[in-house]
Amino acid sequence: MSWIDTVTDPMTIAAVLGAGACFATIVTVAAPIMAEDKLGSRLKEVAKRREELRKRSRADLNKGAGSLQHKDANQLAKNLVNKLQLQKALADDTLTEKLIRAGLRGHAAQTMFYFYRAALPIGFGVAALLYVLFFAAPDMTLQIKALAVMGGVVLGFYAPNLYLKNLADNRKQKIMQAFPDSLDMLLICVESGMSIEVALGKVGQEIAPASVELAEELALTTAELSYLPERRMAYENLARRTDHPGVKSVAMALTQAEKYGTPVGNALRVMAKENRELRLSEAEKKAASLPPKLTVPMIVFFLPVLFAVIIGPAMIQISDMLGDK
Repeated sequence: MSWIDTVTDPMTIAAVLGAGACFATIVTVAAPIMAEDKLGSRLKEVAKRREELRKRSRADLNKGAGSLQHKDANQLAKNLVNKLQLQKALADDTLTEKLIRAGLRGHAAQTMFYFYRAALPIGFGVAALLYVLFFAAPDMTLQIKALAVMGGVVLGFYAPNLYLKNLADNRKQKIMQAFPDSLDMLLICVESGMSIEVALGKVGQEIAPASVELAEELALTTAELSYLPERRMAYENLARRTDHPGVKSVAMALTQAEKYGTPVGNALRVMAKENRELRLSEAEKKAASLPPKLTVPMIVFFLPVLFAVIIGPAMIQISDMLGDK
C-alpha cells in the first residue's frame, strides 16, 4: 500500500499541483510566441490567389481577344523610327488615348503610327509629283502643279489621324449598339447572385457574337478588377477606353455603388434603361436626317424619269400631229 500513501501524501499533491501550475504558466506565456500567424498566412493565400487570377485573366486575354495582342512592329519601320527619333519629332500627348479608343494597344501600334505619319507625306507627295509630271494635262500651270504636290503632302500627313479617328468612331458605334443588351444581361447575372467580376466575364462571353469589341473591353475590365489596386480604376479605364457618355455613367454608378455600398442591381437597372433610351434617340435622329439626305438623289435621278414618263406621251402625240400636217 506504499503507492497509496505516496499518492495521498500532502507533499506529493502539492508538488503535482505546483508542477501543473508551472506548466500552465509556461504554456500561457509561450503560446502567443509559438502560435502560427493565421492572419499573415491568410493574407499570403489571398495574395497568391490574386496573382493566379491575374495570370489566368491575362492568359485568357492573350488567348481569346486577338486584337488585344498585336504583333511586333515591322523591323524596318522600327529602325527608322528609332534612328530618326520620330517619337520626339512627331510627339503627340494624346496618341495613347487615340490608339486605345481605336482598339490598338502596345508599343508596336505607336511605332507604326509614327512611321506612317512620316512615310505617307513623302509617298503621297511623290505620287502627286509623278502624276503632274507624266499624266497631267499639258496646259496645267506650274502653280497648280505645285499646289497638287503640296496637297498630296498635306493629305499624307493627316491621313493617319483621319484613319485613327474613323477607326475609333466605328469601334465606339459597334460597342454602343450592343451595350444596352449587355447591361440587361449583367443585371440578370448580378441579381442571380454572381459577383461583378464573374458577371462581366459571363456577359463578355455571351455578347462576343454580337460585338467582339465590347467583349474585349469587358474581358479587359474583368482582368483589371483582379489585379489593379483599386476597383475604381478598372471602371474609369473602361470609360476612358470607350469614350462614350453611356459607358461613363455606368462606370460612375458602379464606382458609387462600390464606395457607398448601394445595391448594384438598382444602378444597373437605371443605367440599362437610360442606355436603351439613348440608343432609341440615336435611331430616331438617323431616321429624322434621312429625308434631307434623299432630297438630292430624288431631284437628280427620280424627277427626270418622272418628267419623261409624264411628258413623253404628249410629246409623241404632238410630233405625230405635226408629221401628219
